[in-house]
Amino acid sequence: MKRSFQGSRILKTGIAIFLTATICLWFGWPPVFAVITAIVSIEPTVSDSIKKGLVRFPASAIGSAFAVFFITLFGNAPITYTLAAVFTILVCYRLNLHAGLLVATLTSVAMVEVIHDHFLISFFIRLGTTTIGLLVSTAVNMLVFPPNYRTDILKSIQSISERAGTMLEHTFHTILFDGGANLQEDQAIVKRLTLEIRKTEKLIHFQRDEASLYPWVRGRETELRMAERQLLFLHNLEFHLDALLRIPFHSIKWSPAERNIIMHAVAELANDLQHSNEYNHEKHQHQLKIITDFFWEDSKGVSTSDALHPTLFPPEFKILYELITIYDLVDKFFDPNSVKAAREAEK
Repeated sequence: MKRSFQGSRILKTGIAIFLTATICLWFGWPPVFAVITAIVSIEPTVSDSIKKGLVRFPASAIGSAFAVFFITLFGNAPITYTLAAVFTILVCYRLNLHAGLLVATLTSVAMVEVIHDHFLISFFIRLGTTTIGLLVSTAVNMLVFPPNYRTDILKSIQSISERAGTMLEHTFHTILFDGGANLQEDQAIVKRLTLEIRKTEKLIHFQRDEASLYPWVRGRETELRMAERQLLFLHNLEFHLDALLRIPFHSIKWSPAERNIIMHAVAELANDLQHSNEYNHEKHQHQLKIITDFFWEDSKGVSTSDALHPTLFPPEFKILYELITIYDLVDKFFDPNSVKAAREAEK
C-alpha cells in the first residue's frame, strides 16, 4: 500500500515538474519558483491540492512582495534575506496561511538572488509562475493516477483483522501455558495495530475528500461507512487485547483440561478473524455458549464485596470476560444479519 502510493506520487511529481518548467520556459519566465510550488502541491488528494493551493497563492504573493520591498531598500544583502523571510513568516502566521508558509518563504528568499531591476514586473512574473505551478500540479494530481484508496482500505482492514487474530491466539497461548513469559512483545504488537488503524482511518478520510470531485467515489458512501464500522470494531478489539495484556495471569488456577477448552475457543475465534469469508455463525455461537457457561461457573466464586471493587476480581474472571466480549464483537462484525442491519440503518 505504502510503496504503490509513494511510487505514483513520485511519478506525478516528476510529470508536474516537467510540465511546469516547460510552460515557464515557453513564456520566458524562470521556472525555479513554479517548480518549487509544483513539488509541494502534489497532495494525497486532489481536494487538498485545491484547498491548499488557494492558500499558497496569496502566501506566495506576500513572500514576493516582501522580497521586492526589501531588495528595493537594501539590495542583495544579508539583511534582505533575513527581513524578507521573517516578515513573510509573521504575516502568513497572522493571516492563518500555514499551508502556504513554506512556499512563500522559499519564494521570498530565492527572489533576493535573482531580482536586480524591474521590481514590479518581477513581482507579477513570480505570481504568474506560482499560478502555473499550482494549476499544473493540481491538474496532474487529478488526471494522472487519480487518488483512489478503496483497494488499500480493504486490504488494510483485512490485514489488521488477520494480525489481530494471530496475536489473540498467541496472547492466550502465553497466558494459559507460559505463565512466566513476558508480554512486552505482544504489547508492542498492539501499539503497531493501533498505528495501522489510524493510518487506515486517514485513508478513509482521503477517500471521502475525493467524493466531492469524482462521481464514482461519491456513489460509494455506504462502502466507506462500512469500512469505518469495521475499523471501529478493530479498534474495540485492540482495546480488549490491550486489556488482556494488563491482567496478572501468573496465579491462574485452571486445570490443564480447562485451559485446553479455552484455547480451543480462542483458536476458533482467531480463525474467524483470519478467514472472515469462512465465518460460521452457528459454530461461533456454540463456542460462545461454552465459554459463557464456563464464565458463569467461575463467577460463582466472586463475592458481592468483590463485585464492588473490580480490581479484586480473580484473573480467571477478567480473562473470560474479555474473551466473551471479543466473541460478541466478532459476531456483530461478521454475522450477515448484523451487517445487513447496519447497511439498512445507513440508508
